[in-house]
Amino acid sequence: MSEESSTAAINAARAFIDAFNAQDHDALANTLNFPHVRLANGQFVTIEDSTTFVNRSRKNKPLLEAEGWDHTVLKDVQVVHSGPDKVHMALSIDRCHEDGTVYNQFETFWIATCEDGHWGIQFRSSYLITK
Repeated sequence: MSEESSTAAINAARAFIDAFNAQDHDALANTLNFPHVRLANGQFVTIEDSTTFVNRSRKNKPLLEAEGWDHTVLKDVQVVHSGPDKVHMALSIDRCHEDGTVYNQFETFWIATCEDGHWGIQFRSSYLITK
């Protein structure tokens, strides 16, 4: 496995969580590579560019607030496979209320890629069930 690639991919995942917690949609888009693919609830969604992603991301904020979301914790990240331009990662994520109570835990699989020197998340597959 490539340690340098693994570190870059994990850093991209951490930056994603940080931007998600800040609800900084532009910063969040900068943690991705496009087209970005997400598999959730049995459906593949392909987002072609950062502008489309930012617009979709902004629409999700009220849904997060409705479920009582305050922040997300990246509990664990394990590199499964790593090469010079692609890293597969298995992540464990907690969604928390303001007091830190975990109300939703889920596993997710992400693929980070390096495109033109930029490491970003290009694929996410989650077992997130909204409660």
